[in-house]
Amino acid sequence: MLQPRIPVNPLPTGKPIPLNHPAPAPAANVERTAPAPVVPARTTVQLTPGSALALAAGGGAVVLVVGTVLVSMLLAVAITGVSVAVCAVVLKSLINQERKH
Repeated sequence: MLQPRIPVNPLPTGKPIPLNHPAPAPAANVERTAPAPVVPARTTVQLTPGSALALAAGGGAVVLVVGTVLVSMLLAVAITGVSVAVCAVVLKSLINQERKH
């Protein structure tokens, strides 16, 4: 009942693909020209005062956002812990009242 049933294909359904590929025709004899000279890329990053200020402001914004997210997560964990503690105290007092009566 729980054994897999694999379908069997008794006959191939398509033409077999040959393993040998025909060789491409030889290319025509073309004279090659020298490539255009490549302009060397600049290796140093040049920061203007405006871009340095923008970079510092962006880094400060990232730090503030990450700090806000982490503090809010810590606050959520603290509130959850306090609410669980309050629930535990209420349940304990209810159980103690039942034992007295």
